[in-house]
Amino acid sequence: MKLFVLLGIPGGWQILLIVVVILLLFGGKKIPEMMRGIGRGVKEFKDGIAGDENEKNPDQDNRQENKKDS
Repeated sequence: MKLFVLLGIPGGWQILLIVVVILLLFGGKKIPEMMRGIGRGVKEFKDGIAGDENEKNPDQDNRQENKKDS
């Protein structure tokens, strides 16, 4: 907790400095590609979790299908 108080919450200038350093390190063209990859990874993760939930309750899926047929 003491470290958090010592460092504090980054303000406007600190965030701007971090953004500039990231731009210098990776370049403007690479950042959208990285964000796109992160977005795909998050989507696959969510789909995987949703798939796991469906596998845990196969009886519930069967009941839902029977209700649709009725």
